Amino acid sequence: MGQSGLHELDAVAQAAAVRDGDISPVELVEHHLDRIARYDERLGAFLTVTAESARDQAASAAQRLTEGELDTLPPLFGVPTAIKDLTATADARTTFGSKAFEEFTPEADAHAVRLLRAAGTISLGKTNTPEFGLSGYTDNDLAGPARSPWDPTRTAGGSSGGAAAAVAAGLVPFAHGSDGGGSIRIPAACCGIFGLKPSRGRVSNGPAGSDVTGFTIQGPLSWTVRDAAAMLDALAVPQPGDPYWAPPLPQGETFLQYAGRDPGRLRIGVYTDPGLPELEVDPEIRDAHTAAAELLASLGHEVVEIPNPFGNSLKDSFLGIWATQSLLLKTAGEDALRPLSKWWREIGRGLSAEQFLDAMSGAQLASRRAVEAQSPYDAVLSPTLAIQPPAPEWFQEGDALQEAQRQTGLSCYTAAFNASGQPAASLPLGRSAEGVPIGVMLAGRPAGEAQLIALCAQIEAARPWAGERPPLFG
Repeated sequence: MGQSGLHELDAVAQAAAVRDGDISPVELVEHHLDRIARYDERLGAFLTVTAESARDQAASAAQRLTEGELDTLPPLFGVPTAIKDLTATADARTTFGSKAFEEFTPEADAHAVRLLRAAGTISLGKTNTPEFGLSGYTDNDLAGPARSPWDPTRTAGGSSGGAAAAVAAGLVPFAHGSDGGGSIRIPAACCGIFGLKPSRGRVSNGPAGSDVTGFTIQGPLSWTVRDAAAMLDALAVPQPGDPYWAPPLPQGETFLQYAGRDPGRLRIGVYTDPGLPELEVDPEIRDAHTAAAELLASLGHEVVEIPNPFGNSLKDSFLGIWATQSLLLKTAGEDALRPLSKWWREIGRGLSAEQFLDAMSGAQLASRRAVEAQSPYDAVLSPTLAIQPPAPEWFQEGDALQEAQRQTGLSCYTAAFNASGQPAASLPLGRSAEGVPIGVMLAGRPAGEAQLIALCAQIEAARPWAGERPPLFG
């Protein structure tokens, strides 16, 4: 393969090619920086491109290759990636998608950034995100909206919208994201790629990140399941002081290994009820969900129709938690915030400690009941979204309340699994008549990423999606 097609290799293949001497980290970094220069203006995937730093790291990596000792190289050595701009980087500004933090550079890297660098990846920059990650679509006053590479008139989703757009367009082979209510899975569905939200406690949010609610977790967006598993291996290293720890894999095992294992015959519950009576699920999304259930049955799994295990039990609790969580970042530049951010923070400030505790205890009780209802099943299948991704401008046609209400079609399925802490993934198994990607979501047992990855990889092998790329990918 010539250099013009390097972005067609997934991250695992790129790492193998570097190790084998077929390509150099410098070639990979330059190739992907060139694609960012060519395509990002129309996509809005990046808030900050760290080209100089990336080139320096690539040169150092190339020098290390000349010194031999290939056995000591980390598993993703020389592979480009990108970091979501809600996550602290000491060598690049971290804006949180806000004008109030436009020039802010943290004193220390997040653990996730350090771990990805230790795994050998080279970050090309910080990806676009809505202000404070509060939206299911990506837009801000710094870079504007992140748009789908399949149809740039449509949103790339959020809050990891820039990461998803970057992967879908081949600007990086895989990207770091985070998910507090669907923020990895929503953009994965919008952009036609794979996105995995790990279990609560699997990836550290430290040293400065907050775990007050336990809802937010960092994880991968990628074209292939194995790439997501490889990034999870890099990220899933418990850190001292973390308030939650997911049970580790058995000694010597990796999530990447599970991407090549047969999951066995599983019992899978399926549902389409979004838990909000006022929401109509798009008919093409229902069709994609039905096709996914049929695929699972054809693979030998027992497929059982079930009611939504959460129902509408989380609605009120989640709103109170989300409003309170919007206050985690302190700023003297409140006037610089966007209307939706101000609206959420105003609601949060109006809640008493008693109301916040009621919201948290309500979410925990509802989650316990839902996890118990799912206990007969190894996984549950639902749509990822209830609506097809609209234009980013559509969300802003009314006031802040209307903007928030219009996002329920994006988060109605996903947010519940942030409350329960279960691992969940969006798989790009459908296409609308207009060619818009449609995602379906599989959620696993608590701390059950290994089995979930094996199941997703089995589905990917049966119905590969990585060959279906946006027109600009070529």
